Amino acid sequence: MVWSAYLGLPQSLKNVGAVLGLEEQKLTEGKDLIRYFCMPCKTTKANGGRTRNHPTDAPEKWERFKFYNKRDVEVEMQIQKSLSRYPVPESVWEEYHLDQEINDRGIRIDRKLVESAIELDARTKEELIGRLRDLTGLDNPNSVSRLKAWLSDHGVETDTLGKRTVAALLNDAKGDIREVLSLRQQLAKSSVKKYQAMQNAACEDDRARGMFQFYGANRSGRFSGRLIQLQNLPQNHMPDLAEARALVRDSKYQDLQLLYDDIPNTLSQLIRTAFIPRRGCKFIAADFSSIEARVLAWLAGEQHTIDAFKNGEDIYCSTASAMFGVQVEKHGINGELRQKGKIAVLACGYGGSVGALKNMGALDMGLQEEELKPIVDMWRQANPHIVELWWDVDRAVKAAIKQRTATETHGIKFSYQSQMLFVLLPSGRSLAYVKPAIGENRFGGESITYMGIGTTKKWERIESYGPKIVENIVQAIARDILCYAMRTLPHSFICAHVHDELIIEAGQEVSVQAICDQMSRTPPWAPGLLLRADVYECEFYKKD
Repeated sequence: MVWSAYLGLPQSLKNVGAVLGLEEQKLTEGKDLIRYFCMPCKTTKANGGRTRNHPTDAPEKWERFKFYNKRDVEVEMQIQKSLSRYPVPESVWEEYHLDQEINDRGIRIDRKLVESAIELDARTKEELIGRLRDLTGLDNPNSVSRLKAWLSDHGVETDTLGKRTVAALLNDAKGDIREVLSLRQQLAKSSVKKYQAMQNAACEDDRARGMFQFYGANRSGRFSGRLIQLQNLPQNHMPDLAEARALVRDSKYQDLQLLYDDIPNTLSQLIRTAFIPRRGCKFIAADFSSIEARVLAWLAGEQHTIDAFKNGEDIYCSTASAMFGVQVEKHGINGELRQKGKIAVLACGYGGSVGALKNMGALDMGLQEEELKPIVDMWRQANPHIVELWWDVDRAVKAAIKQRTATETHGIKFSYQSQMLFVLLPSGRSLAYVKPAIGENRFGGESITYMGIGTTKKWERIESYGPKIVENIVQAIARDILCYAMRTLPHSFICAHVHDELIIEAGQEVSVQAICDQMSRTPPWAPGLLLRADVYECEFYKKD
């Protein structure tokens, strides 16, 4: 599976076999056979009250089951033979072994907090729905269609009750309508799902394991989440996080009602805090600062951005200051605008324009429609080397595909081999694009296409172009930097990682500064790249 993912192929045995067109394919009846022989069965009179199906209970099925398992091995051997000319580098296997250690180690769950949060959420929902019934007269006010009809009867027309729409409607709503929308907003919080996932994932020792998928992001090789999905946890902004956590943990419902207007939102902000270190230890959370912006500037040679990082300036704050004409400091004056600056930096860095800014929530965060295009134009004028990088990569990839040859730009090498485009990264790892070709985009120009898992989760031809491939490359390099940090912290008890952040379970004597210094070390294959890690310690996981 790792080998297939490394070469840009699907991660399931069935799909890899189909894509490679193997003579022998994985049998489709396997799921039913596995369910029959490998899982407990219900006791019935017909099966004599047994709880397990044995080979002697269904000899014919057992023969098919043995044949199914043999076929799996045969398919695996054929896949190995097909991929043998493109071996996975030993360094990637070492990363995989480290990934498995972290998955097996797991991270501790505060079971008492989780169970209390689930109980409080159920109680809160019951009260919210009861209040909605009183206000609307609906038997089932949680029904989207019925609530939309009620709003329509009261002069509020809307096609959806999604989070953004409800938030926008609240701006002008008054009286009962405002309260109804506010209650709907609270009910829409999905916090309990995360707590339930934690409850389900926690083992007997309260540690959740198997939460990271190696090479989960096919295009860059980044990790993806499983089970609890640490990659999309809600942020926490409460100043009294520890106090709120203590009240939830002790199920102090009335105190929570008195102190917090929105209990579902409080529970949502406390999700991260359900991860705790083992007794006698602390968490050290180490997060690379603006890693993608740093890598992009380094790769393109955008000196003014490199200098900003060298001087210790926050690139997102600098951008926000230029956008809004005010001083912006992280966790300080106008600090709430930093996120808007970050959105602009990330949206524009990979060829994004007005649409990208909108998709990242620019309008929801206070930017006006007429501001967006000038922001894009000014950003591109200020970053000519990054723009140049996009189209240099675009030309290099097209030349490699058309001429079936090797090309290079900005230290990145591209080569076409046996219907595969390989992109050799500074780390020595390669990205792979299957069956690359030159197509035509919607504007009538040339586009780069390749086969991969698309947005429909199916194997299909995907269209790309220079800026998008630059995004893949930058994120892949950021991933390699994270893995380099993991490998240079061999004695640290890494129990989780989220995007570009490591969560380390450490003894009280472990120095935060030592971890910070180690994380900030530049890999030998990236000379000149300036790294910085934001490191802090905590008694429960949180976003600093």
